[in-house]
Formats: sequence, structure tokens, C-alpha cells
Amino acid sequence: MTTPASSPLQALARIRPDVRAMHSYVVQPSTGMLKMDAMENPFRLPAHLQAALGQRLGAVALNRYPGDRIADLKAALAQYAGMPEGYGIVLGNGSDELITLLALACAQPGTGQRATMLAPMPGFVMYPLSAQLQGLDFVGVPLTPDFELDEPAMLAAIAQHQPAITYIAYPNNPTATLWDEGAVQRIIDAAGAQGGIVVMDEAYQPFASRTWIDRMRAEPARNAHVLLMRTLSKFGLAGVRLGYLIGPAALVSEIDKVRPPYNVSVLNCEAALFALEHAEVFAAQAAEIRAERTTLIAALRQMPGVEKCWDSEANMVLLRVADSAKAYEGMKNRKVLVKNVSTMHPLLANCLRLTVGNAEDNAQMLAALQASL
Repeated sequence: MTTPASSPLQALARIRPDVRAMHSYVVQPSTGMLKMDAMENPFRLPAHLQAALGQRLGAVALNRYPGDRIADLKAALAQYAGMPEGYGIVLGNGSDELITLLALACAQPGTGQRATMLAPMPGFVMYPLSAQLQGLDFVGVPLTPDFELDEPAMLAAIAQHQPAITYIAYPNNPTATLWDEGAVQRIIDAAGAQGGIVVMDEAYQPFASRTWIDRMRAEPARNAHVLLMRTLSKFGLAGVRLGYLIGPAALVSEIDKVRPPYNVSVLNCEAALFALEHAEVFAAQAAEIRAERTTLIAALRQMPGVEKCWDSEANMVLLRVADSAKAYEGMKNRKVLVKNVSTMHPLLANCLRLTVGNAEDNAQMLAALQASL
């Protein structure tokens, strides 16, 4: 008896059509390049902390699943963030996983009624992607031409679509804007009035002038449906892949039910604990980046060929040039990688997003940009 022949093409038919139609997330090759496209912290650990961390990681029991140290990390993060009483915390493999878990927890498979996710756009690409993959409808509400919240449009969309999840990136990516506090609270109120969850995504909090957790502490009842999401990536640990979600314990415990049981490795956990023990080092790095941001924006606004450079409350700067594709390729040819965001949304036409680095990196980036315009 002969075994019927099979082919990968036959097996591919079992993959969802929408997945087959997608493009993979591509990380640009960066060997030999100045990498200014991913909002990474430019600073390495000081040598003495590298040695101390190496000793700590070398002693970790790699033969065991993550255990009690995860609880220690949760406690350390709660203290670092100033988590209010009665709140809980969920850990994720970066905030990307938390976005997936939230969509998974709020999807309504088999009910015949799809849940909706809503967010201002342009915004973080993982919001619509997670909605698509987990079976939610996504509603993107355009920002104003100057990247402010369109409050009337947001309120109208919430009333019409009654989203299960509303994302407010605070500050926003890729625009680096920190929106008006009153407008944000009114949007939160509207989402709560129809029973929805609001996620305040504070990935760039180390570089922002305010945080929503202060409002959560000051007005807990008004923000009882709000979850605060952060990551240690912009804190300075992009390679560690650790995000955390803070919110009322009853709500957080439901999200935690869909989390894979061992989603944070023992190495990631120990590295994060070590970093939090030396939080002052990372705070000093963030302060230097904020100072360099001011210098960078001033230089960009003086540069011929830069049509507009927006204010920033993150470790990135958004600017518009006459031809973003030409500028991007020119900078790449000069060994500097930035992000051409012009195809992400019509409002971002001819926009580039630059990471804020240290003084040396910024100088090299500015020189490459000037030569490429």
C-alpha cells in the first residue's frame, strides 16, 4: 500500500486566509548600522553592574520552572509604579503579549456577536493586529491633523460601537503626543458608561511629564474600569521582554486566567528584579534622554528641509519632510536606520520617526538626515 503524496501547499490551506494574506513583522537588519528606529535605550549597563548581573543570572535554577520569584517581581513592580490598594498585576512577555491576552479575554467566540476594540489612529500597530487575530472588530478613530485627540469623534465612536476595549496610548506611538488630561478622562467616562474597559498604554512613561496612575489613585471610582499597561522595554530592558498590567484586582484576575502559566522566564524575572534594585541608574539615563530630546528637537526645527517637527513626550521624535522615502534611503545608505512611518496612516504622509539617543548618536543621525534631504 502506497502512502498518498502530500505537499506544503495542501497544508497551507488549513491556515486562516486572513493570516496567509498578512505580512510578517520585519525587523530591519542592523549589523554595522546606527539603530535609531525602535526607541531603544542607547545606554548599556555600567561594567560593575554587568558583572553583578552576570553573577545573579549564573546562579538562577534554569532546571526549574518560574516560581516564587515571580511574586517578588510583581511586588517590586507594584512598589515601583505606586500601585493603589486593592489593585492587582499581570505580567507579560512584553506588552505585546498583554495586548493579545486582553483581546483573547474579551473576544466572544461562538456567540454570533463580535466584540469591538477601539483606538485613536495612527497608533500602535499591535492594537488592530491583536483584534484581527483574536476575532474582534477594530475601529480606528483618526486623530486631528496635528495628532491631537478628536474628542467628539472618539465619543461618537464609543456611543456607536460600544467597544469592549478602548486603547489610549499615553504618550502615543508614533506621534509621541501626551493628550489633554480632561479629554482623556471624558473618553474614559464614556467608555465606562457603556460597560467597556479602557487600557492606558504607558509604554513611554519614563519620558513623559505625567502618568494616569495619579488619576487612578485620585479618582478610583471614576477609573474603576481602567487598566494601566507598561513595559520595561523603554525603562531600558528591551531585550528582557517584560510588560505589566495594573488594575482593579477583580478585573485583573480575569485577564490572568488566559495567561500562559510560565510566560515570564526565570532569567527575565531575575534581570528585571536586578534592574529595579538599581532603578536610579535607569532614571538617570531617562533624564539624559529627555535632555537630549530637547536639543534634538531644537536642531530639527532649525534644519532646512524639515517641514515640521512635533513636540515629544517620549523617546522618539516625529517629523515631516518633503520626501520621506528619499530621506529614509539616504540615511540608510549612510548607515543610520530610522523609521519611515509614512505608509502607516494618511495623516503620517512623508513622516519619519527618530529615536532619541545619546548626544553622539543624535549628532550622527542629524548629519545623516541633513545629507539625505
